[in-house]
Amino acid sequence: MKMLSLSEELKGNSYPGRGIVIGRSEDGTKAVTAYFIMGRSVNSRNRVFVTEGEGIRTEAFDPSKLEDPSLIIYAPVRVLGNRTIVTNGDQTDTIYDGMDKELTFEQSLRCREFEPDGPNYTPRISGVMHIEGGQYDYTMSILKSNNGDPSACNRYTFSYEDPANGEGHFIHTYMHDDNPLPSFEGEPKLVGISGDIDTFANMVWESLNEDNKVSLFVRYIDIATGKYETRIINKNK
Repeated sequence: MKMLSLSEELKGNSYPGRGIVIGRSEDGTKAVTAYFIMGRSVNSRNRVFVTEGEGIRTEAFDPSKLEDPSLIIYAPVRVLGNRTIVTNGDQTDTIYDGMDKELTFEQSLRCREFEPDGPNYTPRISGVMHIEGGQYDYTMSILKSNNGDPSACNRYTFSYEDPANGEGHFIHTYMHDDNPLPSFEGEPKLVGISGDIDTFANMVWESLNEDNKVSLFVRYIDIATGKYETRIINKNK
């Protein structure tokens, strides 16, 4: 698989929707993840990321403008022991609860499917990072309608063991801006990861479409110690 430039992938797509990147830093010492949200509607754009425990949650920037909170207010990131869960919806809680009961990542998601927001039927994208004994692996998932048909849910899981230095994978909800929005297709994209947390966060944020970007979360986790650094950038300040 050809390695792509994450910056070019983002700059070339005005509306990838919500996106997850997971990988490893150039020097091999950090597990890296990023999660961003975008929006076309006033309701979707009226959000910020805020810290909650070891994770984050979304909240309305202006509560008076909040309409339907069901698909936009959730905890995208939660930490369960040595696992960091990153998703684009409230399936974060489903994964957390399932894995807490010793279900696998994939088993935990069996009770969920794409979002009920026809005609888009937005895919649910999820990832879990696992660090133990100086070893690092991660798994990503997408639950999507069957080519726009909501009568069936297609489930795909992708696992990556001992990722290479400076490499990551990028999955997002929509192929591009359209009506209805076309779901992501294929495997997560192989992308390069470079620089420290601030360099990487700034690159992602500056590459996202100025009109549609809303919030960005980036975390670098030290694989040897488990200690982490986090950056949050919100368009609404």
